[in-house]
Amino acid sequence: MRVAAIDQGTTSTRCLVVEEGGEWRVAGSHRHGQHHPAPGWVEHDPEELIRNIEAVLQAAGPVDVIGIANQGESCLAWDARTGKALSPVIVWQDARTADNLVKLDPALEKRSKEVCGLPLDPYFSASKLAWLIKNVPAVASALAQGHLRLGTTDAFFLDRLCGSFTTDLATASRTGLLDLKTGQWSSEMCELHGVPVGCLPKISTVDGDFGKIGDTPVKVSIVDQQGALYGHGCRKPGDCKITFGTGAFLLAVSGNERPPESDLLPTVAWHRNGENVTYAIEGGVYDAGAALEWARNIGLFSALEELGVFEGPSALSRGIVFVPALSGLAAPYWDRQAAPLFVGMDHSTDRRDMVRAVLEGIAMLTVGLIEAASKVTELGDSISIDGGLSQSSYFAQFLASASNRTITVPPMHELTALGLAELCGIDVGASRAAAVTFKPDGTVTTEDHRRFNHAVERARGWKN
Repeated sequence: MRVAAIDQGTTSTRCLVVEEGGEWRVAGSHRHGQHHPAPGWVEHDPEELIRNIEAVLQAAGPVDVIGIANQGESCLAWDARTGKALSPVIVWQDARTADNLVKLDPALEKRSKEVCGLPLDPYFSASKLAWLIKNVPAVASALAQGHLRLGTTDAFFLDRLCGSFTTDLATASRTGLLDLKTGQWSSEMCELHGVPVGCLPKISTVDGDFGKIGDTPVKVSIVDQQGALYGHGCRKPGDCKITFGTGAFLLAVSGNERPPESDLLPTVAWHRNGENVTYAIEGGVYDAGAALEWARNIGLFSALEELGVFEGPSALSRGIVFVPALSGLAAPYWDRQAAPLFVGMDHSTDRRDMVRAVLEGIAMLTVGLIEAASKVTELGDSISIDGGLSQSSYFAQFLASASNRTITVPPMHELTALGLAELCGIDVGASRAAAVTFKPDGTVTTEDHRRFNHAVERARGWKN
């Protein structure tokens, strides 16, 4: 069997063709525009995303089935009659609803966590969808006339390309509108945010019937991070992966019961046909690759090859600290008012010290996620990482030392696509051979942790 595994991510749309046994090739990759019409706003053109999916699928050639991964919380509105987008895609990074959410009664946030497991944060889809209804006339008009559709990007892609207005349970669990207990849309959460439940898609299993693109069935649709969790080979409670893309996303399998309340969030990992729901705990760093992109834009480095090796002791041990809170702080802080912070420089500090501090700051925030996850479920012997930052041996070794855990880097870097292929039913075991391992070496001290945590407290609430 040959699978076209399409990873529609935050910065690009990629397609890998994966065959039985794990042999794979990149069929195509197209970047798309990132639009920032106002401070804190992040948007994509939905028609550009559709065109890019069609382009990479055409480049893939003949395949037996298709799997599509989506951005998770990114969402939009469109017309049920024509399929035409009525709004831009509001991206998961977008913070335009933060001020509205912070005004809500704290009791409502408590209730939100009870029902859907998620806090009232602009990261999730619910408040974004409500914003579209209130602020985009075409959306309000379609609602009044009874032909409005609302959803995450996967539902838009499937509706336009397959004629199937559907989302999967894992993606639905990222909206803030799902009742985790029933696995259906929560009328209570929809009412809280002002999102009409009748405008939302049907909820399916990850390998449900999503229709066809042309003559080829779409067999799998899932959130990119959950797809990567599967692609890392995580199956049993405690198995954990971290993907370092635009943000950093930790997911750890917790089992077939909703995980207990903690500093991290309960989420659906996947729900396959004929099986029980598999749950996970999730935490993120808003700015990982995004922080590095910013550092490159301001001239701290020019090529990724510069990030592999640094001489001498860490920047953190020399008192140079960076808190990568360009979009605020995610789990466990949920502080959109936090601001990025450099501290500890002197006349001898150069750009190499500062870019090193950026790498270390991303790693240190990630360590906080690992520690929080370990309080919920006993993590396995090693943690598997992927994404751009995983290719920096300095970063991987620093993360191992700072977390005091073994870090492994799989040889195949497109783990979301690999997970899609596996969920479609093919064996990809050969693609996981020969992972690179990094073990703790004692170079990150208790004092380093104290210093970084102190800097985080300085960064919090800065924009208030």
